[in-house]
Amino acid sequence: MKRIAPLLATAAALALSLSACGSSGDNTTSTEGKDALQQIKESGVLTVGTEGTYRPFSYNEGSELTGYDVEVIKAVGEKMGVEVKFQQTQWDAIFAGLDAGRFDVIANQVAVNPEREAKYLFSEPYTVSTGVIVTKSDNMDITSFESLKGKKTAQSLTSNYYETAKAAGATVEPVEGWAQAVTLLKQGRVDATVNDKLTFLDAQKTHPDDSIKIAAEATEKTDSAVAMRKDETALQGAINDALDQLRVDGELAKISEKYFGEDVSK
Repeated sequence: MKRIAPLLATAAALALSLSACGSSGDNTTSTEGKDALQQIKESGVLTVGTEGTYRPFSYNEGSELTGYDVEVIKAVGEKMGVEVKFQQTQWDAIFAGLDAGRFDVIANQVAVNPEREAKYLFSEPYTVSTGVIVTKSDNMDITSFESLKGKKTAQSLTSNYYETAKAAGATVEPVEGWAQAVTLLKQGRVDATVNDKLTFLDAQKTHPDDSIKIAAEATEKTDSAVAMRKDETALQGAINDALDQLRVDGELAKISEKYFGEDVSK
């Protein structure tokens, strides 16, 4: 009996300890968000999924990852007091990587739309832009989104602009990104590509090319934001707080102007 009693006491203490650890309060979603943020704070690292091939937002300059989104999320990390580490991932696999927990957030010009909002949380927008149709300069057939009907465009299948092209009645040729889309366009294998105006402007600034042009521009604007898993509300709040600070102190506008010559964050 003397050996059994200590064992019973130990078991009871263990059960009590496990019970205390399992208590998460009334708001499960909020607690899960706090847990994610707490892990980031404790490790001192915010892991970010990004493409690394999407100039001027996320791309490699020699051995250095840089770009508008890269600088914005680094600045967010500084405000949060954590180091930012990047996991470069192809765009078509980036949401799967987030779902699998390979990284905490995505910073890669993720456009906010209802379908994505049903599955993920988003920060406040840090880029506001429009979509454009890019064609060869001698193309006179495409002058509006309506005129894409029956035409062939090059798009990433998980891009917001894939849905735009499909809705306009275009046949879509899958590509991995802007560079491949423009290559197909210039080769005459597609009629157009629908993409972000800022991407086109940056490409023209870096490598002027009069063989392509903007044939039409959307009237509605697209918000891009940091994406994270659905229940991470505390992490969302911390990132929003950091973005607010960056707006107030002018750092977000400064990063914008560096890449685009104007403030594209509002």
